[in-house]
Amino acid sequence: MASNDAVPTTEQLQDLLLESPGFTEFLLGLATISASLLDGRESLLCAITVERDAGPSTVASSTAAAQRLDEKQYAFDDGPCLTALRHQQRVLIDDLQADDRWGHYALQVAGEGIRSVLAVPIQADSSSRAALNCYAYAPGTFTQAIVSRVQEHADNISKTLRLALRLHVPEPYPEHLRSALQSRSVVDAALSLIMLQNRCGRDRAMELLQLAARNSSRRLHDIATDILNASVRRDWTSPGVPRESS
Repeated sequence: MASNDAVPTTEQLQDLLLESPGFTEFLLGLATISASLLDGRESLLCAITVERDAGPSTVASSTAAAQRLDEKQYAFDDGPCLTALRHQQRVLIDDLQADDRWGHYALQVAGEGIRSVLAVPIQADSSSRAALNCYAYAPGTFTQAIVSRVQEHADNISKTLRLALRLHVPEPYPEHLRSALQSRSVVDAALSLIMLQNRCGRDRAMELLQLAARNSSRRLHDIATDILNASVRRDWTSPGVPRESS
C-alpha cells in the first residue's frame, strides 16, 4: 500500500470540511486524500460519488482521468460505481476485459486503459447515498489486503461525510447540463468503436458519424446509441455509418 500509512484523524477530516468553501470542494479534498492514502505499487485513481434524494449527483475525483471514468457511467445510468452506491454493496472487477456485467461502460473505460475497478459504499444519511470508487491500470490490482484497506478508509470518512451532508444543501446542477454530459459520453463511446472498426483517427470518425446523421436525418446521439447497442450484441457493424474502403 502507500508508503505513507498515516490515516487522517477525525480532527483532520473535520478541518478539511471547515476549510472547504462548498460541498464539491470538500469532496475533492476527500478524493485527493483517498488517492494519496491508498496509492501503492500500482497507481490508483479515486473518485467519490454522492447522490441525494433531494438533488442531483456530485462527483469529485483525485484526477481528471478519474473524473471522466465516473462521468461515463451517467451516460448509461449504470456501472459498477453506481451499483455500489445505489445498492450499498461492494463491487470488485478484477479484469474489465473479462467482465460482461456492464457492456457499454466496460467498452468506454477500456479505451482509458483501465483494467480493474473497486467501488465501496460509504455510509451516509437516510436521504443520501455515497461510494468511494477506485480504478487501476493493471488487472488483479485489488487484492484482499487492498480491498480491506479501501473498506477501512470508507468507514473512516463516513462520519465526516454525514456531517458535510447536513451542513451543505444540494448544489444546483441544471438538468440541461446533465443531459449534455450524457449525450457527450454516448457519442465519445461510439467514436471509439468507429475508430476501431475503420482504423482511423477521432476526427475522421466524427466525420463518418456526422455523415450518417445527415444521410438519415437523425441526431448524432441516436445513431451513437444504436452503435453501442449493436456492439454489446457483439455485432460490430455500425448502423448507418459508412465503412472506409480498404
